[in-house]
Amino acid sequence: MYGKYFIFVELTICTQLFIMARIKLEYIWLDGYTPTQNLRSKTKVEEHENFQGTIEELSLWSFDGSSTKQASGGASDCILKPVAIYPDPKRINGYLVMNEVMNADGTPHISNARATIEDDDEDFWFGFEQEYFIMNTETDLPLGFPRGGYPAPQGMYYCSVGGKNTHGRSFVEEHADLCIDAGLNFEGINQEVASGQWEYQLFAKGAKKAGDEIWVSRYLLDRLTEGKGMYIEYHPKPLGKDMDWNGSGMHANFSNSILRTCGSKEKYIEICEAFRPVVKEHIAVYGEHNDQRLTGDHETASIHDFSWGVSDRGASIRIPIIVVEKGYKGWLEDRRPSSNGDPYKIASRIIKTVKPVK
Repeated sequence: MYGKYFIFVELTICTQLFIMARIKLEYIWLDGYTPTQNLRSKTKVEEHENFQGTIEELSLWSFDGSSTKQASGGASDCILKPVAIYPDPKRINGYLVMNEVMNADGTPHISNARATIEDDDEDFWFGFEQEYFIMNTETDLPLGFPRGGYPAPQGMYYCSVGGKNTHGRSFVEEHADLCIDAGLNFEGINQEVASGQWEYQLFAKGAKKAGDEIWVSRYLLDRLTEGKGMYIEYHPKPLGKDMDWNGSGMHANFSNSILRTCGSKEKYIEICEAFRPVVKEHIAVYGEHNDQRLTGDHETASIHDFSWGVSDRGASIRIPIIVVEKGYKGWLEDRRPSSNGDPYKIASRIIKTVKPVK
């Protein structure tokens, strides 16, 4: 009898421990630095009963905006509003929480570009191609670059294999696993044209969701460098604008229901031409120092021109050949956004241009 009693007590305690858990919530947001914002985060530990990992279970949280260029010292509180949550693959009972920054009165902060996206029906789909350089903290040079010199010219690095031309694969593979384990819609990786330069791709149905996933993937990428003697460089031309090395972009593949179903070459041309009168408005939010990358060389169009073309990687906007083969049903690729661009701002501007075309 007593044996059964003790078993019952132990099971009851275990059940209670299982139900009540201490959850680590990493609240992530964008600061107020301009023109390039930075990721910030802090951890909130809460006790939850049967935590399901949903936004509805999370509360607002404040932070010191005077330390992030988002408020003055005399009225320093800014509010973090959770908008997306993902499992944190590096923490037990941990979650990554993406937030919008709000003013104390509940209105969107001026630094909150996510709030400007007009895609409540999630008609727009985005696939971002995030390029970046892995840098050595001792030399401030990309992996594969010797101190005081240069590796072999680009040409053999793109999608290469082997220790001579491939640098950073184990790090990149670890980042890919973290993104997949976090539940991001991670679609692929490849080494890029320059030594130490890589790319990954993410896709999402809904502009806000696409932006959330790029920022969380960047958070995981930056966090992974800690203690490894490396850092991530998002500058679109980190080796200098006059160097014969490719820059880094974040090509924006996008579609809406019209592009996905119209079956009309004329409609595709109309949408491409809708970008021509608003080139300056797009370039303004496509990333800092993008003029150093958009030179007309190294698979880019000139920042001073606008062009579109089928299968043309030297154009501002590319119509993929597969879209033509499918009878003009698919998507477009804006090749101008830079690697340090804000996906929220990029998506918001693209939607403003494309949405009026019916």
